[in-house]
Amino acid sequence: MICRFCGKELKHLFIDLGESPLANSLLAANQLDVKEEFLPLKLFICDNCFLVQQVEEKDPKQIFKSDYAYFSSYSSSWLEHASNYVNLITEKLELDSDSFVVEIASNDGYLLQYFLDKQIPVLGIEPAENVAEAAKSKGINTLVQFFDASLAETMIDEGKHADLIVCNNVLAHVPAINDFVHGLKKLLKQDGVVTLEFPYLVDLIEQNQFDTIYHEHYSYFSFFSVKQIIEKQGLRIFDVEKLKTHGGSLRLFLCHTEDDSRPDVPGPAQLLKEELEIGINKLDFYSGFDKKVEKVRSSLKDFLLKQSEQGNLVAAYGAAAKGNTLLNYCGINDKLIAFVADASPHKQNKFLPGSHIPVVDESQIKKDKPTYVVILPWNIKEEITQQLEYIREWGGKFVIPVPELEII
Repeated sequence: MICRFCGKELKHLFIDLGESPLANSLLAANQLDVKEEFLPLKLFICDNCFLVQQVEEKDPKQIFKSDYAYFSSYSSSWLEHASNYVNLITEKLELDSDSFVVEIASNDGYLLQYFLDKQIPVLGIEPAENVAEAAKSKGINTLVQFFDASLAETMIDEGKHADLIVCNNVLAHVPAINDFVHGLKKLLKQDGVVTLEFPYLVDLIEQNQFDTIYHEHYSYFSFFSVKQIIEKQGLRIFDVEKLKTHGGSLRLFLCHTEDDSRPDVPGPAQLLKEELEIGINKLDFYSGFDKKVEKVRSSLKDFLLKQSEQGNLVAAYGAAAKGNTLLNYCGINDKLIAFVADASPHKQNKFLPGSHIPVVDESQIKKDKPTYVVILPWNIKEEITQQLEYIREWGGKFVIPVPELEII
């Protein structure tokens, strides 16, 4: 058990969520009687660099396989986020038809499609074959590969240095994090920019977002920890933004350390100062998280048992990975939640891993009229409550389980 960044021995447990199946490994009906693989889901904190991380590693090739379930384009709020980003960064970097944009973990082309609309050349890199095919069907050139320093070298040999490299919610998914960031350094033009977005560890802790912990996420970043990782590979953070996505994220703007055309703005230094003031580099900051997590489990389980006893139908919305962490940690199955509706046809007619709750089309909500709908992807609860506002017609209510149980 050594830190994947600095190599120091890991001794300090951050949180233990027991054993859980892979969060996006939805099941077909003929798999329900086959024994599932459950893996330990626990995080440690490095007392040297303060990177929070998993030590039980599942091979990424077994996670991001040919039938990967997550398609980015089924969230309207996420598409809006992507479109706004493209408009912002195109203007900020003055990108045009002579520029070259690379997105790593480009999924189904949810973001690169907006660059194409501006006639800006793009390349997506996506290891999951089925979602990469969806991007290709939109006319987006996509490599079906994992990104690393070796692939960066190959691309450089082909003359593919990037003006902009986009990394949205991928850094946490990388086991060999030093090699990955080294690849970014190699691929980036001398005056190019990398943008990184990832869920923010401080928000995870302060807002009790334990359900964002699952096997796909190998690392969990504070600004303090990620700054060390980036600077070690010869890159510099010249700007930072706090975002509301995924319950709270950071967007970092990187350039080569030696690129003096992009002066530092005050934001990064200010954020580092704020983190040090709350004790981000002290183990005490990370203690007590388990107690808050246990409270969510007991309150949600008690609520669902009470509804079952009273004969009230409870459904859920959003077959999200975070929902599977929550359901498996809390020991919830199809006896307590009848079904989960989801907009993605790639998830419908399947079953959630571990809990075996069936995934259905939204029309099932209108048909069965549940008393309560549990919103599993709470990070887009505004989008979902507006979409399902019609449950009010029969007196239905929404349940938000994180950061604490809330009925609305």
